[in-house]
Amino acid sequence: MRSAIFFILSCCFTQLMLAQQATDTTFVDHNYREDQFYFSLTYNLLGNVPNDLKQSGFSSGVHFGVIRDMPINERRNVAIGIGLGLSANSYNQNLLISEGPDGGYSYDIIDESIITIKRNKFTTYALELPIEFRWRTSTAKDYKFWRIYSGVKLGYVFHNTSKFTGSAADIKLNANDDFDALQYGLTLSAGYSTWNFHVYYGLNPIFKDTVRLDGKSIVMNSIKIGLMFYLL
Repeated sequence: MRSAIFFILSCCFTQLMLAQQATDTTFVDHNYREDQFYFSLTYNLLGNVPNDLKQSGFSSGVHFGVIRDMPINERRNVAIGIGLGLSANSYNQNLLISEGPDGGYSYDIIDESIITIKRNKFTTYALELPIEFRWRTSTAKDYKFWRIYSGVKLGYVFHNTSKFTGSAADIKLNANDDFDALQYGLTLSAGYSTWNFHVYYGLNPIFKDTVRLDGKSIVMNSIKIGLMFYLL
């Protein structure tokens, strides 16, 4: 009888030890990668604006995509990221874009003492290629870490719209080929865990250099400030 009890207790103790070992064993992937998806919300500004051009309301941007993370050191906290994504950016301002008599487009600053503006904005839709140099404090076990990601972003504007609603008329235009299809700029994302500050500074103008306002080229560029969310 004692032998049977001893045998049962021994089996229970063995099972308990095995279960404890299974609980304490954690698989660690030493070939881990970080931040495979991204989502960003930005406030869009215009730089190098012509005289009398001003923004109004809230100009927003939405950006999302996937990034291939490629660590370049043994610890895997330094990496190169190359991605592909989509972006939509609106800009509320007082530049009126309308069709000219020759079939082209004309650009004028709206005189608000004569014309009431209810809405005036242009929007671009782009396919984006972000390229990042990535530094972080992550490990194979730690999913909350500090990061600083800097790089460049290339964009192909595949569609654009401009809309004016006011006392003069309602104007809606699509696929204006005066927009420069190729956009590129510098990026910086920095933060801890989910929340990251993000900024983009465009290095080339939104419009082609043939576009004129009062006889001068419109060389304004895009500046985006907001939040970036990275997801595994």
